Amino acid sequence: MSFRTIKLVLEYDGTCFSGWQIQPRKNTVQQVAQDILQRVTQENIKVVGASRTDTGVHALGQVAHFRTRSKISVEKLFIALNGLLPPQISVKAVEEADADFHAIRSAKFKTYRYVIRNAKTGSALQRLRMWHVRDSLDLPAMRRAARALVGRHDFSAFRGAKSDTKTSTRRLLRVSIRKADDNIVIEIVGDGFLKYMVRNIVGTLVDVGKGRISPVAFREIVRSRDRKKAGMTAPAFGLYLVEVGYL
Repeated sequence: MSFRTIKLVLEYDGTCFSGWQIQPRKNTVQQVAQDILQRVTQENIKVVGASRTDTGVHALGQVAHFRTRSKISVEKLFIALNGLLPPQISVKAVEEADADFHAIRSAKFKTYRYVIRNAKTGSALQRLRMWHVRDSLDLPAMRRAARALVGRHDFSAFRGAKSDTKTSTRRLLRVSIRKADDNIVIEIVGDGFLKYMVRNIVGTLVDVGKGRISPVAFREIVRSRDRKKAGMTAPAFGLYLVEVGYL
C-alpha cells in the first residue's frame, strides 16, 4: 500500500507549550499533534512543521505534513483531530497533498505578526497575547527604519545565540507597521527567518520608537551584522505565525 501525504493547517495558543519542536520532557505542539495522529491512524507518524515556533509563540496558520498508509478520509481526520486535540490546538484544514509536498522545503514565504499594546495600562485579558509598552512610540520613525529591512540582507544583527543555520542571509518581502486602537501591529513577510529574528527586529524597532535609536542608526545596525548593536529580544507571547505560503 502506498503512502499518502497529508497537509495540515493548525492554530494554537503557545502559552502552555515549549514551542513547536519535540524536546525531551517538554510539552510541545509537535509532540501532542503526533501522539493524536498515531492514535487515529494506528501508525508510527512523524509530523513535520513549517516553522519551529519558540516557547510562548502563537500560530494562526502553522502548516505541517505527515505521511500515512491509512485510508481514513481527510474529512474524518479533520473531525477526529479537532475532537481529540486539547483546546489550545485547533486544526483549521486537512487536505491530501502531492507526494513531494514538504511543509518546510516547499514553503516560499512566511508571515509573522507582532502585537504591541502601546498604552499606559495593560490588558488583563490579552496580557499573554501582546507586549505592553507604556512609552509612546513614534510610528513614522519606526516605519522609516523598517525600510532598511526589505530585500536580501545578512541579518546577523538580529540572529539569536546558538542558531544552527548555515547562513544568515534572508530576503524580506514586506514589513508593515500599523496602529489599531491601542495596539501597534508589525507584520513581516520573508522567505525565511533566523532564530529570534522577528523578536530581535521588533525589540530594536521599539528602541527607534522610543527615540533611543534613529532610523539612520537602525540602517547601520542592519549593515553591521553585530547582534550587540541591536536592541532587546521582544517577549515571545506577542508573536504569531500568521501564514506559510506555497506558490
